[in-house]
Amino acid sequence: MELHGFDTDHETMVRSVMEHVLHRMGNQPPLTPAPTAEQLAAAVGPTVTPEGLGASEALRIYTDHLAPASIACDHPRYLAFVPHAPTTAANAFDMVVGPSSQCGSTWMDGAGMIHAENEAMRWIADLAGLPESANGCFVTGGTMANLSALVTARDAARRAREAHSLPQPARWAVVCSASTHSSVASAARVMDVDVIPAELDHELRLTGEAVATAIGGRADGVEVFAVVATAGTTNVGVIDALGSVADACDAAGSTWLHVDGAYGGAGLVAPSVRHRYDGIERCDSLVIDPHKWLFSPFDCAALVYRDPEPARIAHTQHAGYLEPIIDKAVYNPCDHAHVLTRRARGVPFWFSLAVHGTDAYRDAVEHTLAVARAGRDLVAAADHLELLLEPELSVVAFLRRGWHANDYQAWSDRLLADGTAMLTTTTFEDEPAMRFCVVNPRTTVDDLATVLATLA
Repeated sequence: MELHGFDTDHETMVRSVMEHVLHRMGNQPPLTPAPTAEQLAAAVGPTVTPEGLGASEALRIYTDHLAPASIACDHPRYLAFVPHAPTTAANAFDMVVGPSSQCGSTWMDGAGMIHAENEAMRWIADLAGLPESANGCFVTGGTMANLSALVTARDAARRAREAHSLPQPARWAVVCSASTHSSVASAARVMDVDVIPAELDHELRLTGEAVATAIGGRADGVEVFAVVATAGTTNVGVIDALGSVADACDAAGSTWLHVDGAYGGAGLVAPSVRHRYDGIERCDSLVIDPHKWLFSPFDCAALVYRDPEPARIAHTQHAGYLEPIIDKAVYNPCDHAHVLTRRARGVPFWFSLAVHGTDAYRDAVEHTLAVARAGRDLVAAADHLELLLEPELSVVAFLRRGWHANDYQAWSDRLLADGTAMLTTTTFEDEPAMRFCVVNPRTTVDDLATVLATLA
C-alpha cells in the first residue's frame, strides 16, 4: 500500500480504523494496571520494520496489546488527578481535525478553524467577565499556557520600564503560593526568573495581604512582574481570594495577574459556585483546560488574555519566510503563545458547544458538583474516615484514620488491580491522604459509595 493516495486498500484500512473507533466510543474499557516495559515488549514484538506490518496487523497489535496497556481516563471511576470526559460530539469531531490538514496557526490558511476557536474562546472569556477585547490561543495544556502567559507578562514589564527610561532589574520574579500548580515553578526555571512564595491563609487561599507582603519583602534588585493566583487548586480545589489578590497587584503598580484555572475554571459555568470566582474578571490572563472539566479531547487548554496585544508583541516570531503571515489586521493564534505550527485543537470543543449549547455544559458541571457534594457527605458520615476540608468544587480530600502512606498506596494498587477504580495518593499539610476528583458526568454517587466501601 502506497504512503499517499486513496485506493481500495486505503479505504479498507480507514474503515477498519473507524470500526475500532465506533466500538471504543460505544464501550468502556476496564481499568487495568500497566504492564512492565519488558512484558509489553515481549507481547508486542517489533513493530517498526523495513517492510512494514500491514494495516491489519498494526491495528491488531494496537487493539490487542497497546490500548489495553493504557488506562482510559474517561472511565467513571477514574477519580485520580483530574480525569477526562470528552463528549461524544467532541470526540467525533476530533477525527475531522486531523484529516482536514488545516493548520490552526494563521488566518491566511486557517481562517475557518480560527473563527470556530475564537467563538469557543469568546464563551470562556464571557464566563470570566472579561472585556470584548479578550482573546487568546488554545494550547496543549496548563503548563504551556502558564509559560506563555508569564513570558507575555515579563515582556510587558520590560517594555514598560523601557518606555519610562527605567533600568532593567537585576532579577525578575513571580509571586505564587505553595498550592500553585507545579508548572509555574517549571516555567520560572525555563525563564530563569525567581519565585517568591506567598503564605496561604487558614482556608488555604492566597490573599492580597500575603501577596503584598511577598512583594514588599523582595530582595534588592528584584522586580515582581507577575502574580499567579489559582481558581481551583489541583490537589484540593481551593479558589484563591481573587479580588484581594487583584487589589494587591494594582497597589504594587499594575503588576500582571495571571489566574490558573486549568482545572477549576470550568466551574465558572455553574451558578451554584460562580460567586466563588469574584475578582477573576480583573485578571490579565487566564487559563482553563476544556480537556479537564469542559469535556473536550486531549490536548486543549484555553489561554485567554484581557488584552491580546502584549501577547502578540511578545510571541510573534520573525523570519523572512514568516513575513507573509505577520498581519496585525487579522488574528493569528500562533502570535499569542509559545507556538508556531499548531493543530486547531479548540475546534472539537467548539463543535460540541455548537451541537449541545452552553446550557447543557452548565447542567453537566452542576451534576458533577452535586455528585462530589454527595461524596463529601459519605466521607463525613463514616467514623473511620475524616474529611480534610469542605470541598469548594469537585475535589473531595479525606483520610482513613490510622493509615500511613504505605496503606493508602496498597489500597490504591488493590483497587486498580481488581478493576474497581483508579485513585492515587496525595499529601495534605505534609501528611498522606486521599482525594477523588469528579469531572465526569457519568460518575455516580453509587460509584463513590462503592469505592469508599472498600475502606471499611
